Amino acid sequence: MSEPKQPFEIAREALKRLAARQLAPTPANYQACYNEIAKLPNIVPFPEPPLRQLAEALVARSPEQKLAVEQLGAAIARRSWQGVQDALLGFVAAAGGPAREPELKILPVLPVEFAAKLARFVECVLPALGDDNERISEMSGEFLHALRQPELDLPAVQGMLANLSHQVLFAAEEQVEIKESLLKLLHLIIENIGELSLDDSWLKGQVDGLLATVVPPLSLRHLDEMERRLRDVMVKQSEAKSRSIEAQEEMRQMLSAFIERLATMSESSAAFQGRIEESARLIEGIQRVEDLAPLLKDVIGATRSMVEETAQSRQQLQVLQEKVLNTEAELVQLHLELDNASALARHDPLTDALNRKGLDEALVREIANMRRKETPLSLSLLDIDNFKKLNDRLGHEAGDDALIHLANIARKCMRPTDTLARYGGEEFVILMPDTPLENGIEVMTRLQRELTKAFFLSGREKVLITFSAGVAQLATEESGADAIKRADQAMYLAKRAGKNRVMAG
Repeated sequence: MSEPKQPFEIAREALKRLAARQLAPTPANYQACYNEIAKLPNIVPFPEPPLRQLAEALVARSPEQKLAVEQLGAAIARRSWQGVQDALLGFVAAAGGPAREPELKILPVLPVEFAAKLARFVECVLPALGDDNERISEMSGEFLHALRQPELDLPAVQGMLANLSHQVLFAAEEQVEIKESLLKLLHLIIENIGELSLDDSWLKGQVDGLLATVVPPLSLRHLDEMERRLRDVMVKQSEAKSRSIEAQEEMRQMLSAFIERLATMSESSAAFQGRIEESARLIEGIQRVEDLAPLLKDVIGATRSMVEETAQSRQQLQVLQEKVLNTEAELVQLHLELDNASALARHDPLTDALNRKGLDEALVREIANMRRKETPLSLSLLDIDNFKKLNDRLGHEAGDDALIHLANIARKCMRPTDTLARYGGEEFVILMPDTPLENGIEVMTRLQRELTKAFFLSGREKVLITFSAGVAQLATEESGADAIKRADQAMYLAKRAGKNRVMAG
């Protein structure tokens, strides 16, 4: 006969059974599983909350009824069924007999409009959890069906919502873990791209950019940016690989020509040596001086031919060497041009903000999101105050450093979903999705305050940088260019109003 299980063992097994049956971890469910494992009778627990709700709903119309209600509360506290029964009978008797029923307060009913909005909320949340969990799909279907009934069973709906919330919590935690695992895998792939590259000097910037892009928190803007950068890397790798294959073929052909030339030179040398040896043998047999002249003429002709052929071979080898050097230089230049083209395609090389092309692409994306989600989108056009005077007094290098300083401070104040772009010269545009006009003005005002705290250093001199800005919220059918034009007009109003101001466009 096996030993009886210890209470902690029963408790642990009860928790496992709750999870296996996908039951909500309520005290009642836990007690039922515990009693089942311990082979104890599952006595229904004392329903204290509903009874207290009933007691609160009773309206006492006499001192006797008031006393009965107090007795009912005391009986509920003692968990005494007999006391509850006696108190309720006393309440009825104080009202004039069993014919009169106690008056109850009308319990609140879930408004139909609220039920519809709750159903819509559930429908919007479910796609984010995926369709792999059949249990969630089944429970959400039942919950949505209950919400759409003409007469809502409020207790049943509350129970369904509690169970569904429990399942959604598990699914959401799983989705978070999946996203973190995918990010780790993506990091590993990107790092391996850099490790596997034979010449990674041109690829390092792109790999670093990709790694920086996939740092949490993720957003659609970050993912779009990562996709564009990854495509840049793939295009660059493809072009470099194609040109490298061509260069390898050219090198092979030049090496083949070099070997053939060496073989020709070797044959010519061997023939020349043979002629010299034959001439030496003939010289030994000459008896008269006049017989020596034709032989010397032949030797001189062979020597001249050898010299000419050697010079020609040297010239051909020099040409081959120049081709090799030119091909190597071309490959290096190709890598540099591809790297520069990729970096400058959408980013300003000075501030690392988006350039006009990158801004145009970001505007198209954000406007599409705005219309799809029906959320506000604001943008700001800001212009550094007195920038020409700063350039004239401190020099253009200090002016460039001031632009970099402003861009860095702006990035620190921005949300991950916001976008910074250099519009031209000392002008910048900031896109702010899910931001109404008044909040956009607050964002720009906060950036102005941050700039006053973070002085720009030019050598040992502290320089206060300020800007004037215009903010515009895009209308539903408005283009990005029109919104920028409105923000630009508001920015000039801010300039005329005294600078270092933010105006609405």
